[in-house]
Amino acid sequence: MATIIDLPDIVGWEKCDFDPVVVRTTDRMEGRRTEGVRMPTGYWTASYTPGYLFPRDMGKMDAFMMCAGDDGEFFRGYDVFRPRPILMDAGVPLSGVKAGGGAFDGTAELHTITDSRTVVIYGLPAGFQLSEGDYVEFRQSSQSSSLHRIRLPATADGAGHVTLSIKYGLDTENFTTAAIARFEKPSCLMQIDPGSYKGTKSKTNRRPTFTATEMFP
Repeated sequence: MATIIDLPDIVGWEKCDFDPVVVRTTDRMEGRRTEGVRMPTGYWTASYTPGYLFPRDMGKMDAFMMCAGDDGEFFRGYDVFRPRPILMDAGVPLSGVKAGGGAFDGTAELHTITDSRTVVIYGLPAGFQLSEGDYVEFRQSSQSSSLHRIRLPATADGAGHVTLSIKYGLDTENFTTAAIARFEKPSCLMQIDPGSYKGTKSKTNRRPTFTATEMFP
């Protein structure tokens, strides 16, 4: 079983790039025609730079660097500037009461997969708001996650149900309605790119940087 860790709980991040990569090729032909081929499975890439780190947090980053890929480990990478739906983000973990009763902790039920880019979620608080660019993670198991951006705004109805349009498509051969939908720090499994970690320590520069790529255990 793969070892999976979290991003270090340091105080503040200065910069983050978090974007999907979809491999495609295009051929140009006579007569102003083009043809393209797109690979079916995309993946996420990220770069992280924290703010100025004091010794304790610098130590956390050094330890994280040694435990996020060198021996096959994975970490849960997410967009640190959008860790939860933007209209529901009060700066603390999601909480509240589900429309049908029970405590809400940022997770919900994937009820229906209409098609790979349209899903129905149950188990949200009534009126829970989702915006373009928010993230949702479908976690089939501890070692199987699929991360997506939401394409259209949506609001949960009085029963806590919402239909989401997502990109890119969910892999319906490996993800089913048994997966849990996560809105609190929705993530994918990543490893630090070999050689990308730069951990300079000086009086004026204590902002280690690294890049990472989604991997599939």
